[in-house]
Amino acid sequence: MLDLTKLAGQMPGIGQHFTKEVAASRQRLEKAEKLLIQAQHQQQELIKKYQTWRDRLFFSVAIPVEPLETRKNLSLYLDPHSVFSTDGSQIAPSNHEIAYCYLINIGRIMLHYGQNRHPLLDSIPEIYYRGEDLHISKHWGIRTEEWMGYRRTVLEAQGLAEMGCRWVSPPGPHKEPNLAMVDGSLIYWFLESLPTEARERILPPILEAWEDLREHNIPLMGYISAARSTEAMNFLRLQACSYDQPNCPVHCATLVDEKTPCQVFDPLRDATFWSYFLEPGQRSPLWQSSSRILDLYPEAQRVYFCYVNVGTEIARVEFPAWVVQDSDLLDRSLGIMLAQVSKGYGYPVAIAEAHNQAVVRGGDRARFFALLEQQMLRSGLQKIGTSYKEARKRSSII
Repeated sequence: MLDLTKLAGQMPGIGQHFTKEVAASRQRLEKAEKLLIQAQHQQQELIKKYQTWRDRLFFSVAIPVEPLETRKNLSLYLDPHSVFSTDGSQIAPSNHEIAYCYLINIGRIMLHYGQNRHPLLDSIPEIYYRGEDLHISKHWGIRTEEWMGYRRTVLEAQGLAEMGCRWVSPPGPHKEPNLAMVDGSLIYWFLESLPTEARERILPPILEAWEDLREHNIPLMGYISAARSTEAMNFLRLQACSYDQPNCPVHCATLVDEKTPCQVFDPLRDATFWSYFLEPGQRSPLWQSSSRILDLYPEAQRVYFCYVNVGTEIARVEFPAWVVQDSDLLDRSLGIMLAQVSKGYGYPVAIAEAHNQAVVRGGDRARFFALLEQQMLRSGLQKIGTSYKEARKRSSII
């Protein structure tokens, strides 16, 4: 139980801290703005410098593919179209439950506008209880809970491809525009730390699903709310570098407990920076991510991104390369995204509803284990039930 009386005594200190942080943030912003103005006149030189020294940098740099001064106005897309999205949730395995198994639930959403078609709002649950499902990840030193999340990502991508290619865009001469949206990044950084054998079970089926979308000309978008990335700001660190050659191991390897000379605006994030320069309905320049994990992606699926002022926040929006290469398709997709944010009162309605379909609440969890217990009893199993620890945690003497 949280003691609010004791907690209230800590509030003044937090208020003072944030007051100082606001002033410091403004100073960092001013430094970054000056560097942006300087970088606008040297953009190509900085890109060449990055290409020459990228293997010697300690930080990941996104490359602008448009002039840094780009501010493009977007328009809501109001013509007939379809939007679909998937999201996932799970029940993790526990030694204290009646059976050691886990469940992944994939929420699916298809919304049609101006087409007189019924929407789809449902979820697809799947139980994993076999030994190969429960213990395979332990061969690679990966916890089962982590492996569940990776498997869930695969199922979400496959669900998108199935809806888009089989349902939303069936064979025929007339196809309405559509958009596949996911919550979060299309760059799966977590794959970098996985053993090759484990990675081969996760990334290829995702890329195969994405390729299905590309073949049907269905744009894919990753929508990131409250983005914490600094990839774009790191490009300005090339401008801030005090050395002619940005060779981090040579010049800055000994700086263990202090910031490097190029970190003059750290920890300013991309979204915070662009919030001062984008009007509602405007997007930033397009950037190409240079995350090393993207070396495993095919060229057409390499990830690009921009920042968009959707009215309620600065969202990071990601696309595969093939979408960015078609300017009309990109603009239309961004227009559909803005319409989704408007319909969702500040957040894309398709993504929000996919989450609502996927989420497993406390009552759902209890009913799941009740069904499981009934089936185990029908199978003739005896003495089943939760551990004493789990049973005790669910009640209180007060």
